[in-house]
Amino acid sequence: MSLAGGALTTAPAALPDATEPAARALPRAAGPSVRSLLTASGDQPPLTVPRDPAREAARHELSKGMYHENDPSLVERALNAFWDWIGKLFETAASATPGGTVGLIVVIVAVLAVIGALWWRLGTPRRHPVSAAVLFDDRPRSAAEHRSAAEAHAAQGHWNRAVQERMRAIVRSLEERALLDVRPGRTADEAATAAGRPLPSHAARLRTAARDFDDVTYGGRSATPTSYQRIADLDRDLERARPRLASSTAAHAHKGAAE
Repeated sequence: MSLAGGALTTAPAALPDATEPAARALPRAAGPSVRSLLTASGDQPPLTVPRDPAREAARHELSKGMYHENDPSLVERALNAFWDWIGKLFETAASATPGGTVGLIVVIVAVLAVIGALWWRLGTPRRHPVSAAVLFDDRPRSAAEHRSAAEAHAAQGHWNRAVQERMRAIVRSLEERALLDVRPGRTADEAATAAGRPLPSHAARLRTAARDFDDVTYGGRSATPTSYQRIADLDRDLERARPRLASSTAAHAHKGAAE
């Protein structure tokens, strides 16, 4: 006991440290690795694993399937690589085009417009071999029958067939009038050239009609009401046309030579 400030006090006895038994029991309960860490000296690191074995162990651990359950599939990786390539290509093109991305878009739109205009003007690509279109099939028909078929197709809006039948009507009519000789396998161009000799004033329109026939038959183009009306007008004009006969031509040539 001691006397302090006139009060009688007693020094408390030292309490036992409750952590000492736990500290003594921990090394016994822990495994060898923990005991090695606890007993290691300050000069030596608690864990010394060489670099290469550690790398191999980490690689082996990360190769387990549990770490790759949400990885993209092969198709997804291929698509991602494709879109990355498209993006890089677009960026490269945009950087090389005046105006950047906006300029590139304008160029693409212009190219598409040109392609569309060419497609509209030239029609679909040719699906048949390029060759002269034969006028008639194996079954002969009169000019009146071809005209009737052409009018029927025109009434239904089948302009390709209407143009074909009207051209056949023209050639058959010229054959029936003996202005053309009947020749199987004749093409539209051959008929137009031959008919242009007795009908020189209509030679240019005959060539145009033959070209329209070839375009819709083997050129892959589509006829229009205007093209059909043009060839129908030619058919009606040819019915009223007076041919220039070979004898008349020869007489004019002989008269000119005599003068």
